[in-house]
Amino acid sequence: MSQVPPPADMTLQRSSRDATSVPTVLAGWLATLLADGAEPRVTLHSGAEANGMSSETLPMDVDWTEDGAARHGEYVARVAPAAADFPVFPSYELQDQYDAMRIVAERSEVPVPAVRWMEPTGAVLGTPFFLMDRVDGLIPQDVLPYNFGDNWLHDASDDDQRRLQDASVGLLAGLHAIPDAQTTFAFLDPARHGHEGGSLLERTLARTVAWYEFAKADIGPSPLVERALAWLRLHLPTARDGDAVLCWGDARIGNTIYRDFTPVAVLDWEMAAIGPRQLDVSWMLFAHQVFETITGMLGLPGMPHFLREEDVVAEYERLTGAPLGDLTWYHVYNGLQWCIVFMRTGARQIHFGEIQRPEDIETLFHCKPLVERILDEAGA
Repeated sequence: MSQVPPPADMTLQRSSRDATSVPTVLAGWLATLLADGAEPRVTLHSGAEANGMSSETLPMDVDWTEDGAARHGEYVARVAPAAADFPVFPSYELQDQYDAMRIVAERSEVPVPAVRWMEPTGAVLGTPFFLMDRVDGLIPQDVLPYNFGDNWLHDASDDDQRRLQDASVGLLAGLHAIPDAQTTFAFLDPARHGHEGGSLLERTLARTVAWYEFAKADIGPSPLVERALAWLRLHLPTARDGDAVLCWGDARIGNTIYRDFTPVAVLDWEMAAIGPRQLDVSWMLFAHQVFETITGMLGLPGMPHFLREEDVVAEYERLTGAPLGDLTWYHVYNGLQWCIVFMRTGARQIHFGEIQRPEDIETLFHCKPLVERILDEAGA
């Protein structure tokens, strides 16, 4: 199948950074961390354009000398965006991401890249960043979305697609099995960032409301988001704080590296949280449905057999023994978050001159038909 050009607002500039100076700056920083005489040399690569909408990702090779021998490392820098570049989130807690990945590696079998060095001050690149190992493999692409066709996942056999799907659900089961999540990952509690009072889920919703207020300050309010918020407040589940698990947050296959349809690295921890397990399961389902909505609007067949809710829920419950119940509240909540993401990426595209400011900001929401349908079905 030939590829259909994406909507104009799916090509996303993330940063105004001048990359030409980055290798020299990073080499100077690494020289302060490695042994005397290391003389590190940094070679920056391109290659993060097909996935992600938020943080800046810089793949690189580092060569240095240690104990008289040549050393070589392949890394990726995860860099918080500058405020001037219209970041998706109000703040980027790079230390929290670093710590979450480190603890997951220590306490589970879920594959995460090894984290190496953390620069928390912003003095080197202008914003905080950390370096992690680069992992080779394939990632289901976001641009153009994998379900558009002409890519390794879309063109795979049904058996291989199902193998990848079940293994991806297994990632969630593995993360959610880490014990004592509220204690182990206490730094991810929204109360730590000023959202105090009520249950953990109430604090989580309060953090999302603050995110929406941040987003609408630049681009204006969204009636759809406010409709969803009203329904969410009215139907807030009575989830027990003691049942909270570590939630990956941006739990989707586009944030996973695969080899032979098997996950080898779980990426993008900027939305990591503690909360009900349903948040992650719903996000994995919703993310695929967003892409299915786009293919439907473009008249493409998509992948309706893939990541179906009944299949994902059955596999998750088989692996964990934990019933998920009705996911409607979590679908609405995640739909709301996707709307806010599109508000911020739309504002950034306007800022970088990639698109004109639309009269109706909701035309930026690729997920709008899906969110409206879920709300209609919920009686909102």
